[in-house]
Amino acid sequence: MARYIVGKVSEFAPGSRKIVTVAGRSIGVFYVNSEFFAVRNRCPHAGAPLCQGDLGGVVRSSEPGQFEYSRGGEFIRCPWHSWEFDLRTGRTVIDPARIRVQSFEAKVVRGGEAADASVIEADPNVPPPPVETYPVSIDEDYVQIEV
Repeated sequence: MARYIVGKVSEFAPGSRKIVTVAGRSIGVFYVNSEFFAVRNRCPHAGAPLCQGDLGGVVRSSEPGQFEYSRGGEFIRCPWHSWEFDLRTGRTVIDPARIRVQSFEAKVVRGGEAADASVIEADPNVPPPPVETYPVSIDEDYVQIEV
């Protein structure tokens, strides 16, 4: 699998997302509960831009009148038909054994470890700076996904 740098860790605020194009695929990268997740930006139900949906958690009940909310922000809801997917596994809430969105490993790597990975720009319409002035840093942490 190829490795791609999708941004600096410092560019991600808690609860934020960034949609990038990697190897011809639109992928959403999420920073939730101090973890990074990456999923395909295409709902398997009807092809909606999944990663533009709302984030939420799950509500569980052990008995009537007792509710527990957990894993806040770790589920993405499709903006078209409200299908929900677990960012950690890509599996849907309604039928986890059969329906899922493609997920990718996302992790933090030190600057020196990121040297052999491809760098992905968030906005493909913005041209990269000239080679002579391209900033280089190996002292920061970067978010890397494997596709």
